[in-house]
Amino acid sequence: MARQTDFAVFLNRFLTDYLPNKRGSSPKTIDSYRYSFIFLIEYYEKSYRITPDKLELADITYEKIAGYFDWLQGEKQVSVSTRNQRQAAVNSFVRFLMYERPEYLNEYQRILAIPVKKAPQKEISYLKTDGVAALMDAVDTSKTNGIRDYVILMLLYSTGIRVSELINLRVRDISLHAPYTLLVHGKGDKSRYVPILKDAVPIIQKYLESQSLRGGADVNRWLFVNHMKKQFTRQGINHLIKKYGSLAREQHPGLIPENISPHKMRHTAAMELVSSGVDLIYIRDMLGHVSVKTTEVYARTDAKLKRAAIEAASREIVPPEEALWDHDEDLRAWLKSFNKR
Repeated sequence: MARQTDFAVFLNRFLTDYLPNKRGSSPKTIDSYRYSFIFLIEYYEKSYRITPDKLELADITYEKIAGYFDWLQGEKQVSVSTRNQRQAAVNSFVRFLMYERPEYLNEYQRILAIPVKKAPQKEISYLKTDGVAALMDAVDTSKTNGIRDYVILMLLYSTGIRVSELINLRVRDISLHAPYTLLVHGKGDKSRYVPILKDAVPIIQKYLESQSLRGGADVNRWLFVNHMKKQFTRQGINHLIKKYGSLAREQHPGLIPENISPHKMRHTAAMELVSSGVDLIYIRDMLGHVSVKTTEVYARTDAKLKRAAIEAASREIVPPEEALWDHDEDLRAWLKSFNKR
């Protein structure tokens, strides 16, 4: 039996014990970190001919790790945000190693000092109010699953919940007694209550009745199931939104973006709240953001749109400014002769 390298031993402890038990990381986070190290091992093998069974902690150096981040962008053509995610995984592992193998402390400190690249700020894409109306109108509630689809779109738009949070809702998570709320199970096993619009209650009640969800043992059932009566997948919700997006686009070209997605519905909800003057702290809590800094991007976008609208309007009411020298013969003569002296 081949001897395990110290890198393999500590990586195993990091992924199977430290992250889930000490840090309380979610399976999704651990899986993301796992992929970071799959690419790291590939990098060492291709760039330094160090195979996985030969990779040691002594090989985890500042120069090699800095090269790994550049290799991700150059060789693998990953985005800046993906590179930063891979860097976060390596940094977490290095912080773990600082206490386990302090003899490499100086090298680890240099690795942690590698700056994170600033990702270009993407323009937020979202639906305007008339676009949302067109999307909702595309749902025929008289058809099989029509009410279900309508409620799904309505909740995504009115609450801003993530698609992963939507598909994990159970009947018990929805309260149709005042105050109407939805118990959302977010990232990192963090739950939060999100208000439901009063006007939405009747259609939700109609949906529950259509699915014979009346309480008792039914409270533990998934709130939304697909045509196979199984829990919806992310892909299933994505397909549903694209289907109605296509139908709405046929009737209202230009209102629905080609790449409409569940996340764009989340952006739409956030922008509606910002433009309505809702406090950012409240929006942060409603969307389940860890920091208000994440929420601030919507406020900046809203401010840019308002400025653009004001500047566009000002062009209609502000008279064009005439150049001073057009009516000042002395100044014009001076300017014309300026280079002739």
